[in-house]
Amino acid sequence: MKLLLAEDDAMLGQGMDKGLRQAGMTVDWVRDGPTAQAALQSQTYDVLLLDIGLPGLDGLQLLQWLRSRELEVAVMVVSARDAVSDRILGLNQGADDYLTKPFDLDELVARVHALARRRQGRPQPDMRVGSLVLNPVRREVLLGDEPVLLAPREFDLLAALMEQPGAVLSREQLESRLYGWQGEPSSNAVEVHLHHLRRKIGSDWIKNVRGVGYKLVEVTP
Repeated sequence: MKLLLAEDDAMLGQGMDKGLRQAGMTVDWVRDGPTAQAALQSQTYDVLLLDIGLPGLDGLQLLQWLRSRELEVAVMVVSARDAVSDRILGLNQGADDYLTKPFDLDELVARVHALARRRQGRPQPDMRVGSLVLNPVRREVLLGDEPVLLAPREFDLLAALMEQPGAVLSREQLESRLYGWQGEPSSNAVEVHLHHLRRKIGSDWIKNVRGVGYKLVEVTP
């Protein structure tokens, strides 16, 4: 799951960034409104975590701009403004959720997963393609009834493919999901992770579309 964190408080932002990454998410952290706006124009995100008091362009202005462009991203406002009127205003401006500071990191992670599930139309956390099941919350994978132990990058790669089964994702799209715009992967990093992933789940699950990218397909026993 790829997140944009728009938070100008250095200590809080650092803690959120670290905690979300430890939960297996890819995070791009920006500290002002214009940079957040530029990131949303150039990248695709599953969830935006949005502080209201951003310099340059405040969170509510950014939210209005985002919804006027009809960009497909779930938005959670994360703010110290805890009055009912503030929460109502944020939700009416187009936020999908509103979390007040201070908060528990585990609650933040759970809410992010819930937002992503609603966006994808999945009431339950499990992603299923045939006999392959992935739980992004517990970071577990089952093939049939057997657990599959994956390295963190392998898990994230499989999750990206399972979110859109049958859709072809380019190497650049997969790099963005795994590393974010601040990452610097080696030139063949995705191919290496795909190689190891195929060895663990079977090569038939992931197809190479020559010159385009990769897609996940259902394998019939």
